[in-house]
Amino acid sequence: MRTPLKHSITVRVNGAEYRHEVEPRLLLVYYLREVLGLTGTHIGCDTTSCGACTVILNGMAVKACTVLAVQADGAEILTVEGLAKDSQLHPIQEGFWEEHGLQCGFCTPGMMLAAIQILARNPNPTDDEIRHGLDGNLCRCTGYQHIVNSVRYAARKLRETNQEAIPSAGGGR
Repeated sequence: MRTPLKHSITVRVNGAEYRHEVEPRLLLVYYLREVLGLTGTHIGCDTTSCGACTVILNGMAVKACTVLAVQADGAEILTVEGLAKDSQLHPIQEGFWEEHGLQCGFCTPGMMLAAIQILARNPNPTDDEIRHGLDGNLCRCTGYQHIVNSVRYAARKLRETNQEAIPSAGGGR
């Protein structure tokens, strides 16, 4: 029986550098969850339909079920665990708390990371721009208005505090 070839990858996740040998077919979502133990990135559909696995990869929101871990070699990755800094919630986390943008919480990490990309591109989006930017991230509980309100809250907070939407490396784990 032949052993599958493994590839060496180096990634920076939430500010920490990791090196591992991985099988070429390993999806990034499974690498994050099973190898690194970062279970905030959720597995929903494995077909890019739900957005629960959304992470920021080199500054872009991507669905981690569509990226192979070997494709992320050399990348900078932000997961929901990297949002808070020094026990201080990121404005998007605060927005979801204050504006009741979550119910069951399953979609929340992916929604937050998709929202961060929206705010990185446009610090003052309209409701329509928020809804368009979140298209592809599904929520079965909230009806989306509270999520839109949460993103607006975060946009206002980021502007007031003069923060960047994508936090600098070294946030959480």
